Amino acid sequence: MDKHYDAKAAEAKWYPIWESKGYFHDEPGKGKPYSVVIPPPNVTGILHMGHALNQTIQDILVRWHRMCGDNTLWLPGTDHAGIATQNVVEKALRKEGKRRQDLGREAFVARVWEWKKQYGGTIVHQQRMLGNSTDWQRERFTFDEGCSRAVAKVFTQLYDEGLVYKGNYIVNWCPRCGTALANDEVEHEPNKGHLWYLRYPVEGSEKGVKGVRDVDYVLLATTRPETLPGDTAVAVNPKDERYAPLVGRNVLLPLSDRPIPVISDDYVEKEFGTGIVKITPAHDPNDFLVGKRHGLAEIDIMNDDGTMNAKAGAKYAGMDRFKCREAIVADLEAGGYLDHIEDYDNQVGHCYRCHEIVDSRLSKQWFVKMKPLAEPAIAAVKSGETRFVPERWSKIYYNWMENIQDWCISRQLWWGHRIPAYYLPAAKGEEPRVVVAETPEAALAKARALPGFENVTAADLKQDEDVLDTWFSSWLWPFSTLGWPEKTKDLEYYYPTTDLVTAQDIIFFWVARMMMAGIHFMGKPPFKNIIIHGIVRDAQGRKMSKSLGNSLDPLELINLYSADALRFSIALITSLDCDTKVNKEKFEIGRNFTTKIWNAAKFLAMNTGDNPAATTLNGIAAADLTADEKHILYATDLACRKQSEILSQYRIQDGALAIYDFIWTQICDGYVEYAKDAPNKDVAFAVLADVFYKALRLLHPYMPFVTEEAAHQLGYLGENETIMRAPFPTGYTDEAKSAWGLTADVYDFVNAKRAMITDLRALRAEYKVPPAKFVDVTIHCRDAATAARLAPEYDSLKKAMRAQSLVIDAETTELAMPGKLGALGTVYLSLEGLVDKAAEAKRIAGELAKLQGFIKSAEAKLANANFTAHAPAAVVAEAQRKLQENRDKVSQLEKLAKLFA
Repeated sequence: MDKHYDAKAAEAKWYPIWESKGYFHDEPGKGKPYSVVIPPPNVTGILHMGHALNQTIQDILVRWHRMCGDNTLWLPGTDHAGIATQNVVEKALRKEGKRRQDLGREAFVARVWEWKKQYGGTIVHQQRMLGNSTDWQRERFTFDEGCSRAVAKVFTQLYDEGLVYKGNYIVNWCPRCGTALANDEVEHEPNKGHLWYLRYPVEGSEKGVKGVRDVDYVLLATTRPETLPGDTAVAVNPKDERYAPLVGRNVLLPLSDRPIPVISDDYVEKEFGTGIVKITPAHDPNDFLVGKRHGLAEIDIMNDDGTMNAKAGAKYAGMDRFKCREAIVADLEAGGYLDHIEDYDNQVGHCYRCHEIVDSRLSKQWFVKMKPLAEPAIAAVKSGETRFVPERWSKIYYNWMENIQDWCISRQLWWGHRIPAYYLPAAKGEEPRVVVAETPEAALAKARALPGFENVTAADLKQDEDVLDTWFSSWLWPFSTLGWPEKTKDLEYYYPTTDLVTAQDIIFFWVARMMMAGIHFMGKPPFKNIIIHGIVRDAQGRKMSKSLGNSLDPLELINLYSADALRFSIALITSLDCDTKVNKEKFEIGRNFTTKIWNAAKFLAMNTGDNPAATTLNGIAAADLTADEKHILYATDLACRKQSEILSQYRIQDGALAIYDFIWTQICDGYVEYAKDAPNKDVAFAVLADVFYKALRLLHPYMPFVTEEAAHQLGYLGENETIMRAPFPTGYTDEAKSAWGLTADVYDFVNAKRAMITDLRALRAEYKVPPAKFVDVTIHCRDAATAARLAPEYDSLKKAMRAQSLVIDAETTELAMPGKLGALGTVYLSLEGLVDKAAEAKRIAGELAKLQGFIKSAEAKLANANFTAHAPAAVVAEAQRKLQENRDKVSQLEKLAKLFA
């Protein structure tokens, strides 16, 4: 067996073998299905720590189910990422001194496809480096032919059902990306802003802004003075008597003197601010609704790029919106309209892709009516048909779904699924009729079926210029990737999928929408279980980002420590219940564990002629096994049963902790040390060979590469075999355990014996006895039966404790030397000739003084009737327990003090 494990060589060797031999692939029809669709990363992306965590969890579950004999499908793919991908290609064009408009739509889209072909495989390659056992034969892309067909069908069906519509509404607009955004694509961040208090003159007042407030002018506040040219009213609460005389009159819009009405509406809170607000229907969602109720004009004063248009006024037209703000504020101050300015902390929306501040503006867009889709998706979780793990995330899901708003699905981009809506010829000034169909040919047929349009040609139809929101294809991912709308074998067998593993930050973007789409189009929720994990953060708890410079590169960690080390470490430190804090040093855990495993494998190989697989437990009876051998077999049985139980409950971290403890503590620190001096080496190593192969298979879902390499080098597997298809160990049969005498009593005995050795080593450390120094040890067992049971362990105990003399008896008299009480009795360490008596006496005196102070304070506290009468019973009991513990310590130290007197 190789002296050292070469992780890079193993990873480079095994992944191509796994993939080329089809080990990741199953065909539908045989066995119990277990299916998972990967959250598709953006085609522009590179592997980050969030991907590493998410995909490691998925791969652990998939590999475990595969080894359990399930028919597994882990379906990979990437997202075409409309805004992100278009931005990347436009940035490349700018370096050439070009804009997409210079190329034209068709040529630009072709350029993006070229970019995708050249660079789009980056993250796919990186996923292979992580060790993902995804079925690459079924890889999908949200913009591939099949997914595009599904998108067109879904849009058309929803339109025919009246669930897709087009209308003028307030949308979130990103000037940088030049497109509308859905509400959940806007990230709100704290902002140190201002409130500008403005005076609007009352029409007909001679004094105007220089007169009396609420008589000659009204005072209101705004955070966005640049929208003032779009005001078409000011509003008050109908119950606010202060402004009752003004309702129905006009005020004059500052800087233009355009009359606008004073209206009353329940939307206005009379206690907020001055109780009167400006209404800008084209630039605020609440104002838009107020405007609809009162028939107000809607004046859009901005261009798509965030500059002001002609409706803002000749002076401001062409200005950037924030430059315009400065100019308008200056003009308001000069004209006497600015009353005062206050600091104001608020939340400002930013584009989730480019981080530009978004604006609310009136725009004609396509929307999906979500409430009818949300109701059955809520019911599916409430009924238990789909469950969240951890369950608390269902409450977040309900809250969002029960308050869901219509989804703006159109984007003003060129890269993406173009909306399958076609406009018919119309006279100038008329609204053109629209037909919606899956293909241009179907649209033409629909158009010709309309009265008066029997002779239209394909050239007459103008397809909508917008594309669909990227999430409109992603919400179909669980079934479009399986072949829908065709009735494929994959779709029939693997849908609904079993588990979805994803981060909390896309529950709204993606999870909820997939639930709605799956139920509406397939009649069943797309998942049985939704497993939500936290976000990977840095050691200080901050979200990782380029701007903070705190991101860890998983590829760098793989290069530094290995893929297995990355996978195991992140599983070990991640709980589903909270976010994960990481730093580079934490990944040393996995690297050190790999070394420990390899050293144990070498030890096994060295003692079995490099062929441990040839050994067998057949014919071995209870009488042939020592307590330590029975212990490790019992521990192995527990580990196998525990791991399956843990993984079935999605307790990934607990599984990592359990297998770590089993291999490191039970096998390496415990049994390997025992086996070095075992009385019957053949039996000892036959046991180790059986146990170690089970351990490798238990570990395989977490650390696929080192387990595959070790299993082959140890001869457990042949050339055309793989550990990922080996059966997941389930423990020993009841018959075998009975024949070998495996009992909890034996297991507990060996654990207690090892704990006694640990206690003796702790005493050596406490009294600073050098590790190489031989010592005198006495064990006072709790009874004669225990002493008799420990007697056969004499030699191994003596060696483990590094004792020059060892006494094992059932005496009950305490010795005047340091000792520790355990399950089997008390182990004592003689300090004769080992320590400086004067220094030790001084140390003990100090400890005694400190403990006596604690005791005096505790006795006074417990003597206080007010404390014992009013403190909780548990608190009083704990104080009593601590007091007795300190008294016992004093008793022991007083005996030691006599020893050093």
